Amino acid sequence: MFALKGRKAARVRAPLEAADLDGQRVLPRPLRRVVRFLVSLGTGRIHFAPHTGTVSALAFLAATGFYGMSLGGHSQDFAQTTTTAAGFAIEDVKVSGNEQTSEIDILQQLGLDGATSLVALDINVARKLISEMPWVEDVAVRKVYPGTIEVSLKERKAFGIWQHGTDLSLIEASGSVIAPLRDNKFADLPLFVGRDAETAAAEFYERFSQWPEIAKRVKAYVRVAGRRWDLMLNNGITIKLPEYDLDRAMQVLSTMEEGQQLLERDIAAVDLRLEDRTTIQLTPEAAARRQVVLEARTKMLKKQEQENRT
Repeated sequence: MFALKGRKAARVRAPLEAADLDGQRVLPRPLRRVVRFLVSLGTGRIHFAPHTGTVSALAFLAATGFYGMSLGGHSQDFAQTTTTAAGFAIEDVKVSGNEQTSEIDILQQLGLDGATSLVALDINVARKLISEMPWVEDVAVRKVYPGTIEVSLKERKAFGIWQHGTDLSLIEASGSVIAPLRDNKFADLPLFVGRDAETAAAEFYERFSQWPEIAKRVKAYVRVAGRRWDLMLNNGITIKLPEYDLDRAMQVLSTMEEGQQLLERDIAAVDLRLEDRTTIQLTPEAAARRQVVLEARTKMLKKQEQENRT
């Protein structure tokens, strides 16, 4: 009973501590603690450990320095230098899944020079930089402490070569350009020529695979006016295909090749664009020889006609 009354009385008296009891203002509780600390500090009742002032000054200077580096944009450089000195320099880059992308290309893309810190390396920035490389479709980057980066690549697949003007580029089946063609390593890929040829290439090439005996003779697939294709054969003959009904045209060509070895003859072009006729164009040399034969035949017929009259 008395304990309860005592606590109740204390709660009632608490507000009176800050009241004006003797006509003088009493400081609020937080300020009184500060004043008591300052009085104790001034009278020497509070003692600090040795070197506390030195440590505090150094901490203040360090904090000031870090703040200044942060404002000046040099905090990353500082972290780079300190962590490299501590033994976290990148010493090895392990790359997997790469066929066309070399490790040297990746080192140059990331700007690694042997003094780059693994701790300071930003994984997201590294992944973004590598993903911008021509052959990279997807990439994963992982830190392995103390000094190794693991890079796992998924590369794009080259489907064909696209010639636009005088430029040659490697393309995917979707038509997306991968990179300029630099060497003969991809010489076996099909060549597609002309505007819009890269986007229509895969679909046409898949359909044309039904005629492998003719497909193996093709040197280039030429897109004409964004509507149809010409075939440039490796012996110089041009096959002009229609915009529609490719199956009919190829069946005509296959039949003529099987029965008459048309593509072995001295011709320049075979025009299959019209459904009711096939036009064959001779080479200039063959046309000249044919003209000589026709003229000789005409002379012979005229001579026979004159002999019959006499």
